[in-house]
Amino acid sequence: MTHTILLVEDEPLQRRIVSVMLKKKLQYEVMAVASGDEALQRLRESNIGEISAVLLDIHMPGLGGFETLQQIRRLRPDLPVLMLTGSDDAAFAVRAIKEGASDFIVKPPEASRLGVAIDNAIRLSSLSQELARLKQASHSAGRFSELIGFDGVLAATVNYARKAAASDVPVLITGESGTGKELLARSIHGESKRATMPFITVNCSAVSQGVEAVLFGTAQQPGRIRAAEGGTLFLDDISALAPEAQVRLLRLLQQRELEPAAGGKAVRVNVRIIAATDRDLRREVQAGHFREDLYFRLNVLPIAIPALRERRQDIVPLALHFIDRISRMDRLAARLLAEDAVDYLIHQDWPGNVRELEGLIHRALVLAESDTIDRALLEMIHDRAAASPPPERRAASALQLNLRRADGSIKTMAEIEAEVMQMVLAHVGGNITRAADLLAMAKSTFYRKIRE
Repeated sequence: MTHTILLVEDEPLQRRIVSVMLKKKLQYEVMAVASGDEALQRLRESNIGEISAVLLDIHMPGLGGFETLQQIRRLRPDLPVLMLTGSDDAAFAVRAIKEGASDFIVKPPEASRLGVAIDNAIRLSSLSQELARLKQASHSAGRFSELIGFDGVLAATVNYARKAAASDVPVLITGESGTGKELLARSIHGESKRATMPFITVNCSAVSQGVEAVLFGTAQQPGRIRAAEGGTLFLDDISALAPEAQVRLLRLLQQRELEPAAGGKAVRVNVRIIAATDRDLRREVQAGHFREDLYFRLNVLPIAIPALRERRQDIVPLALHFIDRISRMDRLAARLLAEDAVDYLIHQDWPGNVRELEGLIHRALVLAESDTIDRALLEMIHDRAAASPPPERRAASALQLNLRRADGSIKTMAEIEAEVMQMVLAHVGGNITRAADLLAMAKSTFYRKIRE
């Protein structure tokens, strides 16, 4: 494979000399520019992998070498950059390495020294990227075997998802909140040919105001689409995607091209799109909230996940799975499920689906005072959750905290703290680890206080 080197040198003679050396003696392809601004524009317009390394002069008018280096690190953090300078001042070398350069070369460079430095930088970058991919895969790629369930409805869903994993077309996953849409998306990615590449998640409702910048990037920062190159981009809550972003996503799906935020030519991208929603997108289209053409592009392989109440025989296996996993992850004592607890779980409607069940089991493991989780404990936890503010009011619930008791007296700090902890716990769906993080509290302290 022939590597392409981006040479950034403002002096015409030096640019010519180094270009010839790279081409004729070292057999590289060369892309030569005269300024840092030109270099950044070439990088924005190029596909990932098209440029193998950058050879960057330190002393340039306008955007200097170190400033350009900082921009490149933000734009392409994995791209090796070697600094060129006419000075052998050790201070320059130290600063270059500290700021992320792969090597430091004094002009005029010797061909052998330059070749070794470039080859080493490219090889080290490739190894680092492969290690990052493998690490990402171990954390993000799921497997269908991780989907707990024996119900025939879920089995049909998983079977269909396996076929989706074998293809590369867009997938639209629908289902109520908490049914496990992201887990299914990770499983599709994990058993596809893209499994060792990135799985990038974007919640369209969480970043509704700035979703275009997050997805498509800015002049200074590449977006999540570029970060997912070669892998899968999971767009959660796709119904919340802003109209402008819908137009750009449609182009991406149609032409496999990404329009740069700062103008210039479109960039080819290799990304698989999996979208998810808990809304009826057909109704959103009819209401004028979602583009019909984008809906059809996403709905090539639709997968509907059944609600937990529609597969009741999976409730107990899921509960046992959560007991085992959470007790090991959080170093809690494993508990048994009493018969009356099993009966209670099976007969609940579970509006929050699998996420609600997981939150209930997590809190039960923390609060249980014996080796058994019984019905009384589950009812107590459920009653507390029912008394918490509904989802649309949770964000403002802290502002509505009542400091007085019913008789008008002021609550103690312990009472206020307990109330705040319950509010935050409800806000995160019973996830104790997340609740402790939000309150900047040690998890062990949170466990102790919530049991008091």
